Amino acid sequence: MYNFKYLSTGLLAAMLLSGTANAQTNLTAETAAPVSVAGTVVLGLAELSSSAGVANIQVAPGQTLTNTVQNVAEGKTDIGSAPFLLPFLLSKGAGPYASLGKEKGAELAEDLAVLFTYRLSIYALNAYESKSFGGWDAFEGATIYNGPPRGAALNTARGMAKLATGLDDGDGYTGVQVNWGQAVKTIVDGSADANILPLNFPDGRMTQASASGKIVVYSFPKEVFESDGAQKFANAPGSTGVVVDVYDEMFGPNTRVETEDGKFRGFGALAGEVVNVSMSEEIAYALTKTFIEGIASLEAKAPMMPNAWLGETDQEKTGLCGPMPIKYHPGAVRAWEEAGYTLPDCAKP
Repeated sequence: MYNFKYLSTGLLAAMLLSGTANAQTNLTAETAAPVSVAGTVVLGLAELSSSAGVANIQVAPGQTLTNTVQNVAEGKTDIGSAPFLLPFLLSKGAGPYASLGKEKGAELAEDLAVLFTYRLSIYALNAYESKSFGGWDAFEGATIYNGPPRGAALNTARGMAKLATGLDDGDGYTGVQVNWGQAVKTIVDGSADANILPLNFPDGRMTQASASGKIVVYSFPKEVFESDGAQKFANAPGSTGVVVDVYDEMFGPNTRVETEDGKFRGFGALAGEVVNVSMSEEIAYALTKTFIEGIASLEAKAPMMPNAWLGETDQEKTGLCGPMPIKYHPGAVRAWEEAGYTLPDCAKP
């Protein structure tokens, strides 16, 4: 036990200041379901940050990320998982942010900065084999589960359906919207004929749902995928086109892929962890440094994580620049460059 009688005034002051600093480094974070890429990253970052003495992060998983992005911009939450379509829509006061208006939305988007990015998911149509659904040609008159009631997932799913079939939700097919916490239950109970959902290689939801029956995942139609309209969709803010060779049970056990040529085609969602621009450079630096040093640990947390583009800084794999209104936080820039990575100038503040 310390005898404070013999401690120097300077050492005692340093200890007290250290305790104050630790008390102040308590952060809040919002993310998606724990089984998702975003959820795995944020919960893993919280563990790494705590172990490294960087910060204590209180994580709220299973959130609607549309709200999360706005909460971070308004300073209500410190760290938030953001599909990059959302900051773009926020900057325009469009989609789920239409009620804010363009001026207020643009103002809030300017308050967001990025620590690091990843590929959140790849959107695909899927159904139980027992449904004999028929793929993209069977949409008319069908009931499709296409995500939560609002947000990036719903916008992307509806956009894919429109591209592939020419049909709109509510006019050609019936969309069913259910929050992520009820996703697996909704797939399993047969509320919909098929689903357009964000998936991974392999996918946690598919693994759970396939315990109730074999699942087929439909590749996006090749001809449509290669069209000008689909390529514009793939290059839209927060989106990227994905073409990979099909392999056995790539989405999980008891699943197969239906494709025209042995390739799986889909649209990936690019995302990242965002903070308010007011976050101190030192905290942003420390969080980003912790992430970079912990990439191997994060990739080992789930089978899908090595395919999530952790540690990518190439412009095409981050979704930054171009129409994307947000850039890296200055503290994040310092951490990435100190670690030997090159960031595109257009993504720097």
